Amino acid sequence: MKIDKIQALRGPNIWSVQRKKLIQMRLDLEDMEERPTNKIEGFRERIEATFPTMIEHRCSEGCRGGFFSRVDKGTWMGHVIEHIALEIQSLAGMETGFGRTRETKTPGVYNVVFSYTEENVGMFAAESAVRIAEALIAGTEYDVESDIQQMREIRERVRLGPSTGSIVEEAVARDIPWIRLGTNSLVQLGYGINQMRFQATITCKTSSIAVDIACNKEQTKKMLDAASIPVASGGICVDEEDLEAVVNKIGYPIVLKPLDGNHGKGASINVKKWEDAVEGLAYAKKYSNRVIVEKFITGYDFRVLIIDNKLVAAAKREPAHVKGDGKHTIQQLIDETNLDPKRGYGHENVLTQIDVDRDTTDLLEKLGYTLETVPKKDEVVYLKSTANLSTGGTSVDVTDRMHPENIFLCERISRVIGLDICGVDIMAENLTQPLKENGGCILEVNAAPGFRMHLAPSEGLPRNVAAPVIDMLYPPGKPSRIPIIAVTGTNGKTTTTRLIAHIVKNNGLKVGFTTSDGIYVQNHMMEKGDTTGPVSAEYILKDPTVEFAVLETARGGILRSGLGFSRCDIGIITNIQEDHLGLSDIHTLDDLARVKATVVRSIKKDGWAILNAEDDQCLKIANELNCNIAYFAMDENHPRIVQFAKEGKIVAVYENGYITIKKGEWKIRVERATHVPLTMGGKAKFMIANVLAATLAAYLQGFKTEDISLSLQTFIPSAAQTPGRMNLFEFNKFKVLIDFAHNPAGYKGVEEYLSSINATKKIGIIAGVGDRRDEDIKECATIAARMFDHIIIRQEKYLRGRTEDEIISLILEGIAASGRNVTHEIITKEVEAIKHAIDNAEDGSFITALSDVVTNAINIVQEYLDKENEAENG
Repeated sequence: MKIDKIQALRGPNIWSVQRKKLIQMRLDLEDMEERPTNKIEGFRERIEATFPTMIEHRCSEGCRGGFFSRVDKGTWMGHVIEHIALEIQSLAGMETGFGRTRETKTPGVYNVVFSYTEENVGMFAAESAVRIAEALIAGTEYDVESDIQQMREIRERVRLGPSTGSIVEEAVARDIPWIRLGTNSLVQLGYGINQMRFQATITCKTSSIAVDIACNKEQTKKMLDAASIPVASGGICVDEEDLEAVVNKIGYPIVLKPLDGNHGKGASINVKKWEDAVEGLAYAKKYSNRVIVEKFITGYDFRVLIIDNKLVAAAKREPAHVKGDGKHTIQQLIDETNLDPKRGYGHENVLTQIDVDRDTTDLLEKLGYTLETVPKKDEVVYLKSTANLSTGGTSVDVTDRMHPENIFLCERISRVIGLDICGVDIMAENLTQPLKENGGCILEVNAAPGFRMHLAPSEGLPRNVAAPVIDMLYPPGKPSRIPIIAVTGTNGKTTTTRLIAHIVKNNGLKVGFTTSDGIYVQNHMMEKGDTTGPVSAEYILKDPTVEFAVLETARGGILRSGLGFSRCDIGIITNIQEDHLGLSDIHTLDDLARVKATVVRSIKKDGWAILNAEDDQCLKIANELNCNIAYFAMDENHPRIVQFAKEGKIVAVYENGYITIKKGEWKIRVERATHVPLTMGGKAKFMIANVLAATLAAYLQGFKTEDISLSLQTFIPSAAQTPGRMNLFEFNKFKVLIDFAHNPAGYKGVEEYLSSINATKKIGIIAGVGDRRDEDIKECATIAARMFDHIIIRQEKYLRGRTEDEIISLILEGIAASGRNVTHEIITKEVEAIKHAIDNAEDGSFITALSDVVTNAINIVQEYLDKENEAENG
């Protein structure tokens, strides 16, 4: 078997709009296409022995053991690999269960699709599943556990931490979108101008001064002491001389910890003699040059969490430990403890496995113990000096047991330090009595406190501590999203996108939009190129200045990665025509429609799909949508439009020369088409269709018709405003039109426009695109022969696997098929072809360059026009 391609889908996609995290693997079964599972001797027994838990895979049988039943009856290896990929993720602690396997038009080649929780793990699982399947087929040994452990390690390396993850989960539960910024724990909640950011448990509202104070334990201690808050006595040391002075002042036992430390790193506790104090100083200095030395306070370690100056949780923490039974060694007790199903690798479970490190051996040494020591029955042996969960510690929720005086004290601490999310470490016998009565004190105040001990304590009530964070960032009434209009279709996407963006901008909103020529924010080009995929959409949604997004969404990005947004307010399909067929398993119009439908299937329930009523594929898509639907059509009397009007639906039509919106029998005439520059005086019919779609979107979004009208009148088609979309250059004796038409439907639109143009000679500059089907290249050439008197063929770019001669030969076949006696010449370089056409233009001629490299063509023609103007003015 051979993997042709593996890709990760990260948003609504052709397989599912709800399941946004899918791996799609294109798998060539090669010889295995002839060997379903029932023809492989012993396969069922081997796969069941390797994965007994697969008994829970119900598969299409819909019952327990359904998958094994399919294996018995005979299923193909792509389907088996889908199930293995899901199972090994589950065994690695990432429960996920959606899968699809579908054969492509190429026999023996399948798309194997399955869900993932972590993208890197999903990619690994795809490759691992193929290797495991090959081993099962051959009956050879395979170390599945090694792959599963590797998946765990990848997960721990790339996943969001427990605290970050809990906040994201709470945001998702409240329908707040999120974007991970980079590979660490920096996360954006919301879109555009309504975004908020956080990293771990530091938010964009967190004061940097407060963080600095909390990180400086000496400063924190002074501020708390000045505010009459009990703290442990002690001092700061940089050398043994300082250490001796502090010890003489406060006496033993002491605690030593790095001034700038975290997670308990470099700490030594309950130090009772000088030699150990010196060693503890050296250990702490590995993490910080300055070391804090404090009186060791007896009692229990408590962590209190304050969010937005209100107490939300409190936990009693206990360092990793084992309890003796008088029979087993400390190492054996650790191993037994680690078998607890609550414990796992890294952050995968409620508790973390206990690892033996220097801290462990030091603590045991102080007791005169080793890992081979057998503790007495019921003797508690502590294995870590701090109670952090990440080192194997445990936590018990004590939120409801806190004395009101202690609650007041902790909430006051958060204000004294100035932290919006604040962790207060307390050492005391209990929190049920005021600290001033039981002698407890504040050990530390933490910025970015961990949430894990509160989310899943080993004992007591779990606390949803992420909820108050979201309450703080998004109080009631504060929006998290911005309006999104997504535009897809075969032709007209870019023009429709730009026109909608123009309308939005004219209504005083900061608009970000993506097109096939670049990313724009308020008409400023931020990135140049074809930016119609999910990365470009995300670029707009991450921009903190954007109030409104208009996103051109092409098939390539949807197939490659899915959509770059979770849902949109309005989705438009301009039309679905034959283009790009034969690529990426898209062979028919139905296939193409399935891709385009992803956009309108992702519209929010009370949003609007805007569909072309004269397009059969759009009408098919309408039947599967779960949102409001509005239609547009060039023909007011089209039977479908008449029917929709009777049903009271909202439609946009071209009637009596007007761009008109109809609601039932009511008509709202927005503007006369001849007053809309984009329609080229009403002659460019396909542009009128684009205007109808954009007008309808603006109307449904809530913009006033008079404002829409003004915007339509002020949107001037030009090389700057709409590059490559019907750009007309008027010379003294002839005219030049540049358009991006590159498929039969686009050519027909230009043909219809040229039919209304009077010219002594119509000259066309055309090219083929190598990744189109033969019939598409020939049909474009046939249409060109119908609309031009002379054709210049050029072919220097976009060969895409074909030869130049091969494409030109197809173009010549298409010209011949027209039956017209059209002259032609071949000038392969576009620059030379355009220059030749202009240099040899006759009076009254009309040159049309159907260019796939718009910028080059525009620049050449503009240079000629500038020279002509200079000559006249010179």
